[in-house]
Formats: sequence, C-alpha cells, structure tokens
Amino acid sequence: MATFANGINKPLESHGNFDLIKKFRLDFADVHVSKWKSRSSGLSVVHLDYDAPLVNGYFVVATEIFDDSGCPHTLEHLVFMGSEKYPYKGIIDHLANRGFSNGTNAWTDTDHTAYTVSTAGEQGFLQLLPIYVDHILYPTLTRAGFITEVHHIDGQGQDSGVVYSEMQGRENTAGDLMALRMQRLLNPPGSAYRSETGGLMEALRVLTIDQIRKYHHTYYVPHNLTLIITGKLASGTQSLLDVVQKEVEPRIVEHHQNKGVKPSGWKRPFMETPSADRKPIAQTVKETVEFPEKDESVGELQLGFLGPPPTAFLERKALDILGTYLTSSAVAPLNKEYVEIEDPLCTYIYFGEDTRATYVDLPVYVGSVPTEHLDSFDEKLRSSLRRIADEGLDMDRMAMVINRDERQLRSKIESSQGDTFSGNVITDFLYGSEDGSDLAPSMDEINLYAQLKKWTSKQWSDLLRKYYVDPPCIVVRGKPSSEMADRLEQVEKARIAAQKAKLGPAGLAECERILEEAKKEHEKEIPKEILTSFPVPSVKSIAWIPVQSFQESVKGKERAPAGQQANSELAKHIEQDGSPLPFFVQYDHVKSDFVTVHAYFSLANLPDRLRPYISAYLSSFFSLPVTRSTGERLNHEEVVHRLDSDTVSYEVACGVNNVFTETMRVSIKVEAAQYENAIAWLKDLVYGSEFDKERLQVTVAKLQQSLPEMKRDGDTVLGSVSAELLYAESSTSRMGSVVPQVEFIPKLSQQLQESPAEVLKDFEEIRKHMTDPTGIRISVNGDILALKEPRSAWARHFGQALPPSELAPLRLAVDTLSAVGKNPVKRAIVVSLPTIESAFVTHTAKGIQGWSHPEYPAMRVAVEVLNATESFLWRYIRGSGLAYGAHCGLDLEAGLVNFTLYRSANSMEAFKQAANVIKGLTDGSIALDETVLDAAKSSIVFGVAKSVSTPGRAAIMSFINQGLKGVSQNHNIELLEKFQQITKEDVLDVLRRYFLPLFDSSSSVAVVVTAPAKAEQVAQELGKIGFDVEQRTLQADEEDSEYSDSEEGSESGSEDSGR
Repeated sequence: MATFANGINKPLESHGNFDLIKKFRLDFADVHVSKWKSRSSGLSVVHLDYDAPLVNGYFVVATEIFDDSGCPHTLEHLVFMGSEKYPYKGIIDHLANRGFSNGTNAWTDTDHTAYTVSTAGEQGFLQLLPIYVDHILYPTLTRAGFITEVHHIDGQGQDSGVVYSEMQGRENTAGDLMALRMQRLLNPPGSAYRSETGGLMEALRVLTIDQIRKYHHTYYVPHNLTLIITGKLASGTQSLLDVVQKEVEPRIVEHHQNKGVKPSGWKRPFMETPSADRKPIAQTVKETVEFPEKDESVGELQLGFLGPPPTAFLERKALDILGTYLTSSAVAPLNKEYVEIEDPLCTYIYFGEDTRATYVDLPVYVGSVPTEHLDSFDEKLRSSLRRIADEGLDMDRMAMVINRDERQLRSKIESSQGDTFSGNVITDFLYGSEDGSDLAPSMDEINLYAQLKKWTSKQWSDLLRKYYVDPPCIVVRGKPSSEMADRLEQVEKARIAAQKAKLGPAGLAECERILEEAKKEHEKEIPKEILTSFPVPSVKSIAWIPVQSFQESVKGKERAPAGQQANSELAKHIEQDGSPLPFFVQYDHVKSDFVTVHAYFSLANLPDRLRPYISAYLSSFFSLPVTRSTGERLNHEEVVHRLDSDTVSYEVACGVNNVFTETMRVSIKVEAAQYENAIAWLKDLVYGSEFDKERLQVTVAKLQQSLPEMKRDGDTVLGSVSAELLYAESSTSRMGSVVPQVEFIPKLSQQLQESPAEVLKDFEEIRKHMTDPTGIRISVNGDILALKEPRSAWARHFGQALPPSELAPLRLAVDTLSAVGKNPVKRAIVVSLPTIESAFVTHTAKGIQGWSHPEYPAMRVAVEVLNATESFLWRYIRGSGLAYGAHCGLDLEAGLVNFTLYRSANSMEAFKQAANVIKGLTDGSIALDETVLDAAKSSIVFGVAKSVSTPGRAAIMSFINQGLKGVSQNHNIELLEKFQQITKEDVLDVLRRYFLPLFDSSSSVAVVVTAPAKAEQVAQELGKIGFDVEQRTLQADEEDSEYSDSEEGSESGSEDSGR
C-alpha cells in the first residue's frame, strides 16, 4: 500500500482509479505540479500546469537491458508502426499532424525511452493521448516492420534499415567508441549500464522480432510507464485524468494488466536489480581506444568519476556550479591553463553528469587534445585540480558564477516555464522515492542557490577533492588512427562481398522479395474515416502572446504602418523620452523580467579578402582588452569577469536563426535594471576593443585545433562543400565554413607570427566597414514599458558614433550566389570522408526568392506535404530503411530549393525513391489525398505557434519580420489564412515546377559526402543520370591544401533527434 502525501494510508484526493501522490506549487515560478497513480494498473500521471500556448507530452518507460542487442532502441522505432487498435504504419503521426502538432518523436537513453509530442492548444493533445498510449503498450510489432525499420539485406547484398543506418552513422565515431569503453570499465559485469542500448551493428544483424516482443512484454507494462504532461489544459488536470480513466484504463483491464501498483515479482528497473550494485572505483584504470581518422594530429579524452547519490540534490547542484566555475569562460581556471594559450593543450574541458542508480556518473570530456599530449593529459589535469583545491577558490568569482547561473535559470523558466523541469520528473520516475517525496526537492533549484551562496572556500575545495582529486577514476583516451580508417573500409568491403557470395543470386533475389513484401504490407491505406474522425482544431483556440512594437523613423526604412493602434501605449512611453533617434532602433515590448539588446552590423561592404577573418573576429569578440567610453582600460580577463557579472547571456554570430548571415549580430541579455549597462557594453565591445596580438594568437590556435574534429562530421563537410559550389567568395558564410577555414587559419597563424601589424590592420579594417552607420540595425526586446529611459539611453551612448544617415538595404544570400548558384545545372561533387560510414547528400535547384513571394504559401504547404512525419518522403525513404532522414527545403533568402539526405545507407536508391514520389504525385499515379493536405496545414499551425511560443521568441519574430524581412509584424500569423486557402492543385503545380527539377541533372546540382568504400559507385551512378561529376577526398596532411582544387562554406542541415 502506498503512503500518501499526508503520511497516512489514505489519498489526499482521488479521481476514478487515480490517487493523488503529491501536489505542490513552485514558489519561484507559476507552475503547479501534481503526481497521480492508478490503484488498478500502477500507471503514473504527472501534470506541470502553467500558462503557455503549447502542451507537451513525455511518455516514459524505464528500459533496462543486459546486452548490446539494441532492443530498447529498435522497440522505440517499432512503436510507431501501428497498434492493436490502430494497425496502420504511421497513423499516430497522421493524427498528430491533424491536431496542430508536427508529429511525434522519441529518444532512447541508457536507462529510459521517452515518447514525445507537442501540440498548439489542448484539443489535439487530449484526442491523441489515448491513441499514443495504445501504441506504446500494445504495438503491432510485425516482422515486416522489423525488416524495414530495424535491419534487412537488400537485393545488392547491402545491410540497411532505419536503425541500422542510424547506428552505422554512429558506431565508429570517437564519441561512441569512447563512451562504450567507459561504460564497460565503470560498471561491473551484470550491470545494464554496460550496454549499448542503441544496438551494435553486429548485434542488429542477428536480432529477431521475437527478442523485441519478449522485451516489450517485460518492460512496457503500465506500472513501468509514466505520462508527463506540461502546459495548460482548459479544464485543468481533471480533463487529463478523465481521458486516461475513460480511454486508457479500460484497455489495460482488457489486457489483464490491472495488477495494482506493484505486481508480485516486479523489480523496479535499475533500483532493485544488479544494476544498482555500483561500487566506488577501486583503482585508476587507463585505456586507449582507436577511432578511424586520416588526420592523426588530435585526439579526445574522457575521465569517469563516481558522484553522490541521485537524490543528493544540493551536492549535485554544487558539482554543477563547480564545473561551471572551472571551465565556463576564458578566465575560468582550467581554460586559462589549458585552452587560452598559444599552443592549446585542448579546445574545451566539460564537466558532465549522468543520473544513475546509487551514484551519479561524473564524466569529464576533453576535446581536441594534440596526440603527443594524450597519454599524460589526465595526470596533468588531476594535478591542476589538486592545486586549485589546495590554493582555494576565488570566492568573488564563485559568487558571480552562482548569481549568473541563477539568472540563467530564471531566464530559462521564463522561456520554457514548467517544461524546464520535464527532465527532473523523468529522473524522479527512474530514481526518486516511490512516495513522491523527492519530486519537489529535485525542482527546488532556487533554494539550492541560496544555500550554496553561504558556502566557504573550504567547502568548495573539499567538494573538489572528494569527487575529482582524491578518488581513483577511469581514463579513456580516443586516439585517431589512419590505419583503422583503411582497415574498416577493407573489412566492410570484404564482409559485404562474403555476404553476397554466401547468399548467391537466388539468395539475393529472395532478400529483395522479402523486402518488397514488407514494404507492401506497410502500404496498407489508412481508412479515411479514421483520419476525418479526428477533427482539426480551430486556430482561434490558440492564445498568441501580445507584442507591442515601435520603430524609430529613419531614412531608407519607413516605419511599418501595421497595427500602430495596438502599440499606442509603447509609442507614448518612448516618445516622452527625448527626441527621436537618428538611427534605426525597433523596440518590442513583452511581459518579461529581462531585456535583450541586439545589434545587426551589415557585412556588405567588407572587402572579400577579409571575409575568411570573420570566424576569428567572432571567436575573439568577448575576450579582447577593451577601453571603456569612460576611459577605463580593462584587460581581457576583466572584460570577461565583468560581462559575466552584469549579464544573463551574451552572444555574437552571423545572422539570426540561420538567415541574414551577411550581417554580424551582437546580443546581450540582462535583467531590466541593467538596461543602460547593456547598451554601454555593446558600444565598448564594438568600438573600444583592442586587437591584441597575444589574444588573437590564442583564438587562432584554438580555432586551428578544433578544425580536425569539425571535418570529421559528414553534415558539416556537406554544408561547406555545398556553399563552395553555390556561393561566391563574397559570401561570408561560405568563407567561414570548415573547408576554407582549414586552409586559411594556419596561414593567419603564420602571419600573426611574421607580420602581426598587418593582421591587426586587417582587423581594424573589418571594424571600419562593419560600423558604417548605413548598415546598423538595433533591436530591443523585453519589458520596455518598465524602462525609465528606453530611448535616451541610446542617444547617450551611440549619439556620436551613429550620425544621421540613410539606411542601406540588407545584403541577402541571393546577392552572394556564384555562377553555379544562379544557374544550378549539371554539376555534382562526391567527397570521400573516412570518418563516416553512411552518406550525407544535398541536391539544389532554383526556387522562389523573398518572404512575400505570392507563391510562398503553396510552396510551404507542398514542403510540409512531402516532409511531414510518416508522409511521402518518410514512407518511401526512411520507411524502406534507406536513410535516417530525408527532406525537401526552401531557402527564401537565396531563392533555392533543396532535397537532403541525412545518414543514408544507400543514397542513390534514396534519391531514386524521392524522384519517384514527386513524379508519381505530379502525374497522378500516387494519390494526394485531402486528409494529407489538412494535416500539412495543421502541422504548419504548430510550427508558427512554436516560433512565437515564449515572450522572447514572439518579440524576436516581431523584429525579424519588420526590421529585417520588411513584412508586417504578425506576418506569419496572417499567412495562416493564406495556407488554409491552398488547394491540392496549387500544391501539385509547385511540385511540378519547382521540386521535380531537383531530380533532373539538367536543372539541379548535387553534393554527396560519403564513406570511401562507396564514393566510386556513387560517382558512377550520378554520371549515369547526366551529372558532370568531380570526386574529392579530404586529405589528412595539413600542409596540403585541404583537397584537390578547393575553397568553400555554409550552415549545415538539420538533424533528427532520437527517432
């Protein structure tokens, strides 16, 4: 019998089968938490109740496994293939998309699997909940699902499958190889913490559906499932419990799973099994793990320590703060000693934490260590930590670190609200006390800060000694090996050849038949009436966050006329604060405790020869000496320390949200009381920084050392090579990407040694062009009505620097296209990259340019129709196990469309399938149903709601729309009307005119980054369909140019998470 919150054996409150276990309100955030448990089935429900436009669900199962078969991960994928009650592949996503969501997702961790969904408003969420739980508890788990989703051998004798492709992309990376070795060394035989829950390729090749069914039967039971819901439900937690009581519990009874809170023989995963038997590390163990990499200059390092018990919340928070103190900035003790030096010993040190039974794990990650220092690094680091403990900590800096951490938590709570704590609830489900007594303390972070502020230097030193200095640890060194890269390629080629030979022509034909049969089984149409019985909610049900907006009127930028009535209060407040400013400022007011100032500096007039410098300029921006406007000179350490004391956060980057990358953005977020201070910092960092030779050498050395790690990543290399093809040398993002930087940074380093004055002159020239008043746009967002002097503060600090001038139009990506980018035809580049085993691909063709283009609504709906979870590309490509991700994209700034593949096991087959889909849709041989159109439009609603779902996001969107895109303040919400009017004919028309050309070599270009073993074959096949193919290999030797004939750049594509 459970003991309830009042300590007696009687629940505080009941609702049907559900008893209230715990209920409380967070005193530092308006979040009400309640935890309920069914007496009948043991199912738990936790609701974090707060005002927000989005409702989020995390449905979590504790998944413990004692081998590397990958059952938890493969099962996570198979859950989405249909349930007993809804036996159709992907129906859950079709329904989610109709209910103002962008589909479902999931992830598998070492100790749990979480199934997620977010909807705009509650209606779609409550409709979907019972159907989703049905999939989790009662999935179909068919053999056909296993074949496409987990693993199969195709007609060519190649291994494939969605999970297989995903693990193929991960298994031999430095991170995965080291993590697995660490797990094995840290945990004793018999512990589930030793397992690779994702599944090793070798194990996936022999895994069967029966093993997965057995695993599901054991762990996917109601008393091992918790439903976590965050957000506002109109009729409160009651409406949630009603749905679970009426629609979920009866299904559990039908399956005879109503065996109470803890059925006899049930052992709580990790807590009541051998995994809980974790002993302190007996002695230090050091091992070296090789990973495939042609460039052997830098390796990786991981140290493993054991921490306090998972419920020791104060000590865990203290360790988190200690890690921040040691490594958070250029002046943190370890960064000063190891990173901020002319020959860096690494590029970062990061102190992590993984929650585990009995004791948490405390991993320390060290990145890009020169190979010659790998063997001795751990000893050196331990002695540095010992010295810091002996000398005592700088308590002024520690006070600043705690205060800043607390400000950042408050800022995060303002933007994510109760969702900030979803992770705490998951951890409590796995490791917290079953009576709910650990839940409130695990969330009471603000109180923990108050306690830590009273700690003495001795308490911090003792903590450092107790966990990182005195005890033994596990050391895993990741060492790059060119020989291993070659060996893996040979071994894989030989394995496939042997597999083909063993199967023979008849066996291969049989493999192909089995695969085709499985695909056919998935093609079972979902009855239309099931889809239409799930009503599309009304857009009126969404509560948009109000933003008041006001612009200073300057030449070249006329004030946006729309919605000035709604903004009259703000206009009045600003207009009574001094005379109008002669430069462009837009104020966006939302309810908030914080204010953020953003300044955008145009890079349009920068000479092209200086564009490669921008990454070094950005990297050094906040850690140079500065002369303040007051005349005070600060060295770089004082700059970092004071910035950390005064701000919540600060950032410098090219553009915002991956657009407008031909501008440099500086953002500083502060508490409202520090508003003028933020403006002063902005002025002094831009105009008063000194380009100091020593500081620039440190920045450049760090950049140089991090490049090998960057060019091991398929996605990063793909972005860079594509940019080289599509953009000219006048593109800042092209010149700042990995491949040109690999060539440029060593030269810059040499130049700093030989003729530093030249380099400093170049940096001054960058500043001169960047601060041209015709190219500066300023955005202020936050609680502007609470600011005494929203306008005059700018006049005081920038009045001299920015005289009245006409604002020049923004330079866009379309202005920096190369000849190929303007006319993308025929060209294909195949890059062979030894560190990957699957392919990353992008095909590009001409699209539409500009945010108010009349064809945009049709294009946007078409993209959603193609990309939606379980829609066409997903079904034909991912559903056939050809790639982990496939999608079409629009680039309105550059006027291009693209098709990309992420972690593809068979990129040419995936390309052909995508071509078939779009041809089929446009010639009518594949039906485009109205229900698909409805779901696409609903899914777009979710995307729009999410983009303005917090006060900060809503304010930024108001500025991007008016200040950068030149459209109305609520442009994206106004477009919702236009999306609703798009017809099936409109969609087919744009598919025909813009997306079909992506699959024809006479109207598109292609870039493929793939494993060396596959490069030749891909190049041949692209040649066969009419491309002029150029092949390249990323070289290992830094002295050579990075590859035969090259320069390049750009942002990389997006990654699917979890599922």
